[in-house]
Amino acid sequence: MSSFTTRVLSLVRRIPAGRVATYGDVAEAAGHPRAGRAVGNIMRGCSLRDVPCHRVVAAAGRLGGFGGYSGLKRQLLRAEGVQVVGSIIRDFRTRRHVFKVPPKHKGRQIR
Repeated sequence: MSSFTTRVLSLVRRIPAGRVATYGDVAEAAGHPRAGRAVGNIMRGCSLRDVPCHRVVAAAGRLGGFGGYSGLKRQLLRAEGVQVVGSIIRDFRTRRHVFKVPPKHKGRQIR
C-alpha cells in the first residue's frame, strides 16, 4: 500500500458520522490537491470495514460513485442524518467536513 493510500484511508476514517468530504477535499488534505480522481479509485477499491467510504462524495455535494451501489451510499448517508435529494446532498456546505492538517514548511509537512 502506498503512503498516499495510507494517508487517504486515515483521513477518511476521521470524517465523522453525518458529515461528508469531497474526493478533492481528501486529496488536498493528503497533500496532493489535484489527485481527487486517485482518491476515487482508492475508495472504489477499498473493502476495509473501518473506512467510511460512503462519506466521500463528488464535487458540489453530488453522491458520486460507490462501486455501482449509489442507492446503498444514499441509504448509509441518510442513516447518519444526511438529507439526500436524488443524488445531491442537501445543505452540503454545512455537512462538509473540514480537515485540520498541519501547516507546510518549505514544501514539507511539519511533524
